[in-house]
Amino acid sequence: MTLWTLLKRDLATLLPGGRGGGSLLPVLFFLAVAMLYPFAVGPNPTLLAASGGGVLWVGALLAAILPLERLLAADVERGMFDQWALRGLSEELVVAVRLLAHWLSFGPFLLLAALPASALVGIDGETLRIVELGLLAGTPGLAAIGVIIASVTVGLKSGGAALSGLLMVPLAVPLLIFGAGSLSTGGEGGLALTAAISLVLVAIAPFAGGAAIRAAREG
Repeated sequence: MTLWTLLKRDLATLLPGGRGGGSLLPVLFFLAVAMLYPFAVGPNPTLLAASGGGVLWVGALLAAILPLERLLAADVERGMFDQWALRGLSEELVVAVRLLAHWLSFGPFLLLAALPASALVGIDGETLRIVELGLLAGTPGLAAIGVIIASVTVGLKSGGAALSGLLMVPLAVPLLIFGAGSLSTGGEGGLALTAAISLVLVAIAPFAGGAAIRAAREG
């Protein structure tokens, strides 16, 4: 099995309309957060404009939690990682491909969904530009954290979904701080730090995830 074949298989499962249910739910959840926020804080346009960008970041974080339960567990239960190992594909390589597929299944869609969401929370064009750049830099890091957590919790028989959410939020705080913080600092410094953290997470994820899955299989 080539890496391209593996990527196509993962995308067929993770993309909206795919065999695994797709990633439409995270996008709808993201839009729901943007839709409900004005009702929670009131119609004050100044308040909405000042806080709307941060709300979109929180919505992106919460939306990234939703697909974690089905990200790796089904393949481990069916013994797919054993079959891939027999074909010469290491756990690290499979996790790297899954990370790319996971990001493609929700990252670009959140970037598109941020356009109508920005109108719902009342942010201007410049703020939307910083939010879009921040999500472009930060969503790969969110995907990497999700893959690591899904790998660590893959051996749990029950309660894995709840634990995934509990682990995801604190680990994603640095991305949230710098990504949302870039809205108040003009963008450049916060975006650079967001991209740097995201890059480190993407580099670590295949090795951490591969080691966790190998431990779960051997255990």
